Amino acid sequence: MFAASDPNLIIAQIAISGLVVVCLWQLVVWVRNAPLRPDPWDAIIEHELSEPDAVEVCHHCFSPQPRAAWFCEHCGSAVGPYNNLMPYVCILSQGEVLRNGVTDKLRANPLTIVGYLFYSLGNYFIFAPLYWFFFFNNLKRIKAERLAELPETVP
Repeated sequence: MFAASDPNLIIAQIAISGLVVVCLWQLVVWVRNAPLRPDPWDAIIEHELSEPDAVEVCHHCFSPQPRAAWFCEHCGSAVGPYNNLMPYVCILSQGEVLRNGVTDKLRANPLTIVGYLFYSLGNYFIFAPLYWFFFFNNLKRIKAERLAELPETVP
């Protein structure tokens, strides 16, 4: 706390501290009382996934992967369990994320867009505006494809 000779400032600091504590406590209660989401796997699927002969698949193209693969042979996505922990391979995974922003379909919500903008600024600093140009062109393409997929309504 700050040392203050004015009793009004001391009371204000105590009141603000009390409000912060109450807000933090309300946050803890809100998180604790949040509804639990049901487990998407039933016991049969859980057992099948833990079998030693279960086949791993690529998260991007769903092609089967060998156990020791780092990258998918078909699409090039990072599929290794520790790719993001290895210094050199991590760079390749980051490149995949940035490439997906300008070439692939992505969920265009405000959080994703801001994340791509800041992440590209941190990685490309000088060339970030060039990346942003291609990123926003990709977002326009995705929006146009979504509009083309919507059924036209006749007035």
